[in-house]
Amino acid sequence: MPSHEDIRHLVRNRVPGLTLEAPFYTAPEILEMDIEAIFNRHWIFAAAGPELPEPGDCVTLEVGPASILLLRGEDMQVRGFRNVCRHRGARLIEARSTTIGNIVCRYHGWSYSEDGALIHAEHMGEDFDRSCHGLIPVHVRDIAGLIFICLAEEAPEDIDEMAAAMEPYLLPHDLANCKVALQSELVEEGNWKLTLENNRECYHCETNHPQLTVPLSEFGFGFSPDELDERRSEEASAYLAAVEERHAYWQSCGLPSSEVNRLRDVTGFRAMRLPLLGAGESHTLDTRVASKKLLGRFREAALGGLSFWTQPNSWHHFMSDHVVTFSVLPLGPDRTLVRTTWLVHKDAIEGQDYKTEQLATVWTMTNQEDADLVRIGQLGVSDPAYRPGPYSPYTESMVEAFTGWYIDRMAEHLEPGSSAMAAE
Repeated sequence: MPSHEDIRHLVRNRVPGLTLEAPFYTAPEILEMDIEAIFNRHWIFAAAGPELPEPGDCVTLEVGPASILLLRGEDMQVRGFRNVCRHRGARLIEARSTTIGNIVCRYHGWSYSEDGALIHAEHMGEDFDRSCHGLIPVHVRDIAGLIFICLAEEAPEDIDEMAAAMEPYLLPHDLANCKVALQSELVEEGNWKLTLENNRECYHCETNHPQLTVPLSEFGFGFSPDELDERRSEEASAYLAAVEERHAYWQSCGLPSSEVNRLRDVTGFRAMRLPLLGAGESHTLDTRVASKKLLGRFREAALGGLSFWTQPNSWHHFMSDHVVTFSVLPLGPDRTLVRTTWLVHKDAIEGQDYKTEQLATVWTMTNQEDADLVRIGQLGVSDPAYRPGPYSPYTESMVEAFTGWYIDRMAEHLEPGSSAMAAE
């Protein structure tokens, strides 16, 4: 049971380039601090806008012990509130997704408007001031159809920088005019940081993801050039040439494609558009579009895949025909929820324009394969023999960026104004 001072020591003494010490993955006390220092203070991905397409549509999510509700109002803006009645604290909305009018607590009937104001509370007397008992708001930011929330009283202001950098990349895919084709929830048997670490590299892809490596090249995520045989060296060179050629072409079409890497910012993010293999159209087993109805104003299907990663809990893939979003939420020291949402054009008709199985097969299988890897990773870091091991400088730089970002945030929490504490 690490104390506050023990955690401070672990943060101070983390060695860059190595995996974290075991308690970061196993100790309930550190998970509690993760919730407090990371998930309660930073912008986290909550939902895709098409999950709330119409006024009155509502979704909920759990961030540690807290429940949050998001509601789209008549003005089409999404607002967020603590999912707690201001009377005696009852949970307001229990469903993951629903449609409501006003927000009504079924316990005693207290009712709130779409902006969180208390509008009805019987038997409270004539001196009762309803204006003092509105719902507690949370910060909400919609970036090109991706909805982020922050639970802190003062949210990090550099969300503006992420929005400015990413909207030119994301807006052409017109997420606002998409709909949810499918959503899945998978509980991984591992710490949330292992889930993120696993996502932030493709070192493991060739041997573990036979479906994913049909459309995705392993060379798009780093490699050691000195260790490739002649055939693989030629494949890598050909792929890098294709990246350069396609980037120039996509840029000429108004599609930003080059890497943006701000993973160590407070609101950390990275994006890059990469060519896909085969037909080059989509994350499918035949590498062709899964939906005949292309997104936005696209007229060409072979637009590669735009990947967008955010710290601490999401990654997203944007293609010409569909978008896949992923959110990560900790459930316990060794349990993590991964929510995956597939989105297609709002006018696409299932069975006619797309088939759900074709749309979702690659990532459904990849998610399960990743869950299996996270499980054995958790078993490993829980073993007395575990010692922090080295990241590959070629294929795991984004893992180091994530763990370094995490340590910076924890250091800032433990000793405000000293995010470099771990490097002292």
